[in-house]
Amino acid sequence: MPSPSEADQQAILALARRAVTEAVCHTGRLEHIPNTGIFAEKRGVFVTLHVAKRLHGCIGVIEAKEPLGEAVAHCAQSAALEDPRFNRMQPADLPTLEIEVSLLSPLEPIQPDEVEIGKHGLLIEQGFHRGLLLPQVAVEHKLDRERFLRETCHKAGLPADAWQALGTRLLGFTCEVFADPGFH
Repeated sequence: MPSPSEADQQAILALARRAVTEAVCHTGRLEHIPNTGIFAEKRGVFVTLHVAKRLHGCIGVIEAKEPLGEAVAHCAQSAALEDPRFNRMQPADLPTLEIEVSLLSPLEPIQPDEVEIGKHGLLIEQGFHRGLLLPQVAVEHKLDRERFLRETCHKAGLPADAWQALGTRLLGFTCEVFADPGFH
């Protein structure tokens, strides 16, 4: 899929901001979600919210089942109100809200020695356990390849060395990441 233009990136960020504002201030769903151009594409997407420069929510969809416009709106609203790691966002949080969007490439099997820090995100699957870390997580936390694999296992609720076990699926992907100016 082609990379989103600067105008598309700004439109996606604006949609995410509208969705968060509507959810936080009016507890409603957005009306009039764009559904043409890039918004009609089906892509995995994660929306990350920071309030006062601190992580306040990150929700996404790995496999796209709906158009990007719908996915961005739902993920933004869920990140604001439903990320179990954080309290619900409040209207007073909106002035310091910063948004980052990660558009995922299709998932593909990857060997552990092929993982490039800063380039690849990881999804690990074993039985009913599943965990995903975006590429920027490894960079932000200064993880090397093995630690990134171990942390992805931890996110899935698996033992740290589960990435080496038979029956474990390791999938890689890349992201196109864009954010509000000055994002953390």
